[in-house]
Amino acid sequence: MKQNVFRFPAEWEPQDGVLLAWPHADSDWQPMLAEIEAVYRQLARQILRFERLLIVAADTERVVSQLQAADCDLDKVALYQLPGNDTWARDFGPISIIAEEKPLLLDFGFNGWGLKFPADRDNQLTRRLHRQGAFGATALKTCGLILEGGSLESDGRGTILTTADCLLSPNRNPQLSKQELELELRRLLGAEQILWLEHGYLAGDDTDSHIDTLARLAPDNRILYVSCDDPADEHHHALQAMAAQLKELRSSNGTSFQLMPLPWPQAQYDAAGQRLPATYANFLIINDAVLVPTYADPADDRALDIIGQAFPGREIIGIDCRPVIQQHGSLHCLTMQIPQGVLP
Repeated sequence: MKQNVFRFPAEWEPQDGVLLAWPHADSDWQPMLAEIEAVYRQLARQILRFERLLIVAADTERVVSQLQAADCDLDKVALYQLPGNDTWARDFGPISIIAEEKPLLLDFGFNGWGLKFPADRDNQLTRRLHRQGAFGATALKTCGLILEGGSLESDGRGTILTTADCLLSPNRNPQLSKQELELELRRLLGAEQILWLEHGYLAGDDTDSHIDTLARLAPDNRILYVSCDDPADEHHHALQAMAAQLKELRSSNGTSFQLMPLPWPQAQYDAAGQRLPATYANFLIINDAVLVPTYADPADDRALDIIGQAFPGREIIGIDCRPVIQQHGSLHCLTMQIPQGVLP
């Protein structure tokens, strides 16, 4: 197979819709189901202002009632009743590429972020959705790698940004060296260069440092990244090292990236005193808008402003994600965009 026959589109390219997995009582959300469903209602309402929703749920009747309560346009919603372990659609949903000017869905293996959590049902959802016609006539290719959508950032022009801690985790693809994994990403995604971050982490993050919690590619050769300038914070050293490495990275045409540091929210903790992974980098780009996680924090407005500068012409919408981080993820982790030309 020729290299670079495929193209991995950027998230800011046109979309048909967004995939959500609705929270349910047979999951870690059970103790706070009402709180997380309130977030989902807001998330659904905002997405439906701009594009369609594809929702997988254990109980579709419950979801319909929730969407009706939020005055959502049900004509723009496709519901599929299928069993799942959890709700992190970014990591078990399909990764979409462009092959010969048509979308192609890639179904990578999902093993609960390196065998940390049960994922047997989530790992089957993309194939089950495809069999039920959720993606229309779009072809689906099953790939032999363990790979999560939150671990990859693409500029749509051949550059992929990722982290070594995640992709090189021994519980994901231990049979592959870094060089072999790079070859697979080039072959499957049409990547021309893989940029590896060796530093950066968030306390409370279960993903082994997914890139979408730390640094995000944006149009016009920009990177937005989390920045910590408090020497007393446990993240300071690692995030300073990450910022230094970002300055050394080059785009595919050899130019430096325009770096846009995001503010650092105040530390948040769960009831047991464990620090939670609050990050403004975990935003979702949709048609004509960007949905940004907020945390009732003094830095929220500044984060919204900076992200607005990176995405001029798009509406910037804050979504209170304090309930979401109680399960150690945020807004982008809950969602997977579906590129234009996929949904029937």
